[in-house]
Amino acid sequence: MRWWASLSLRGRLVLLGTTGLVVGLAIAGAAMAFAMTYSFRGSLDRSADATAGEIASLLDEGGKLPEALPAPANQVVQIIDPQNHSVIAGDRNADLFVSLLRGDEVDRALRGERVEVPGNRAVQPDSLRVTARQVPDGRIILVAVPLGDYHRSLELLRNALWVTYPALIVVLVAIAWRVVGAALAPVDRLRLGAERITGAATDERLPVPPSSDEIQRLAITLNHMLDRLAVSRARQRSFIADAAHELRSPLASIRIQIEVAQKIGDWAAVSDDVIADLDRLARLVEDLLLLARADASDPRRVAVEPVELRTLLTTLAKRFDTVVVDPGESLWTEGDPDALHRIVLNLVDNAIRHARNRVTLAAVPEGANEVLVTVTDDGEGIPAALRERVFDRFARLDDGRARDAGGSGLGLAIVRELTRRHGGTVRLTDARPGVRAEIRLPRLPDSTM
Repeated sequence: MRWWASLSLRGRLVLLGTTGLVVGLAIAGAAMAFAMTYSFRGSLDRSADATAGEIASLLDEGGKLPEALPAPANQVVQIIDPQNHSVIAGDRNADLFVSLLRGDEVDRALRGERVEVPGNRAVQPDSLRVTARQVPDGRIILVAVPLGDYHRSLELLRNALWVTYPALIVVLVAIAWRVVGAALAPVDRLRLGAERITGAATDERLPVPPSSDEIQRLAITLNHMLDRLAVSRARQRSFIADAAHELRSPLASIRIQIEVAQKIGDWAAVSDDVIADLDRLARLVEDLLLLARADASDPRRVAVEPVELRTLLTTLAKRFDTVVVDPGESLWTEGDPDALHRIVLNLVDNAIRHARNRVTLAAVPEGANEVLVTVTDDGEGIPAALRERVFDRFARLDDGRARDAGGSGLGLAIVRELTRRHGGTVRLTDARPGVRAEIRLPRLPDSTM
């Protein structure tokens, strides 16, 4: 099938369409030839039957037969005895001595078969189609119809088909080539448009044809894909720029402190600050790697298992003196235990940095299909207009305080990404005082545990 693979899409469509037309026309031509053949023969047979009926009516009346039997000019009529020994009568075109039918041909004709005989039996240039009919007294009427016009009509039909059929195919191929070319022209324009789009160009889009068809929908879909890629590319560039900036700060701090230590010769004085910057740098790199893996991995391939949220919150609260867990029932969700622990831990770390006295954890049912996990602090709170912004990567509402506290600006971004991958949502609400982080996760029925 290499030849098929070497064809263009236009050639394949034209070949498929033309093949269907050729097969359809061949079937139509064969059906027309059969219908016309059947019609021609039926017309000849009806004419012969009509003549045989007229002669039979003369014989039934018992009158004297005329010397020349009445018959159309293009037919031959004979009346023979039951044994086909002699010709009793005939029309002006008939041989009055020799019967048109010989041997078993009479028996076949009397059984209803139309017998074809040579034309020289009646001094005719064309072959004859003979019909036989027997009257009550035993005599047999033979009516022969010349087949010359019938054969010439069939030959004319056959020649017409042989001439017009190839010509019609050529015309259809040309029309199909033009039509398919016009139909694929928008695809070619899409291809040319795609060639012009480069990685640096973010505003170019594919041309959308005006017709409301599959190609228009394809162009719209591809443009939407380019929009998503542009957003993703812009987000990636911003992320890389922010990451470079965040990595540069601790590296610059470490370098300055080492240079100071070299000049004064007191490494112990700067060791604690260097270690703190290295810890911050390690946390930042770890968060960047976590987000990179989350962006690249398929959430459908993440290993999940049932997780009891009350136990998770209680275990995490034991690590902090200012974190308490509200009492409640046992609630289950399904997910990655480490990822769920990271979600709550990041929210707790963020809440502790802003809380005055304590942070409260709780897990309550939210209908039959969801569970609500809350992390509430009693700090100053966040303005409503900024509660969505804090989930952006490297977003800080107080850059100086966040850096001093060791924050990388990625904690809440990690929370949102991991929550989304678990089929949940996260948002910040007003706790009066403070802020409440609300996480909604799919709930597992207790009966499945």
